[in-house]
Amino acid sequence: MVKPNVQLVRDYFDILAKGNMEALGQLFADDVVWHQPGKGSLSGVYRGKKELFTLLGKFMEISGGSFRIDDIRAIMANENLVTASLHFRAQRKDRQMSMDGVDLMRIESGQIKEVWIFSRDEDAEDDFWSGR
Repeated sequence: MVKPNVQLVRDYFDILAKGNMEALGQLFADDVVWHQPGKGSLSGVYRGKKELFTLLGKFMEISGGSFRIDDIRAIMANENLVTASLHFRAQRKDRQMSMDGVDLMRIESGQIKEVWIFSRDEDAEDDFWSGR
């Protein structure tokens, strides 16, 4: 039997892949906190759904809609913490980004309350999103 927190994270990735932002919003707590790594223009801490969805919109805008999590290798849980080992990619004009990452999510009351993003190469990701 799949643990409820693991299923929630599976649902998150499925809904994200389909681009259903309304359904995605239901998975996040209103006061969600998202930690985007690095020192680039999109790096930082985003608080609440409005800030988070603005960030996700920037990912899609900058990448011309190409940003994708194209491989979820493992989803593992330890009580209210769930981690996903994954691969993501995006392209813009003549630039491409393709790398491994880990998403760590804290689940509270059946919703995603906090997210920490880890990227294999923060500098390359910063460069991609900043257009350098």
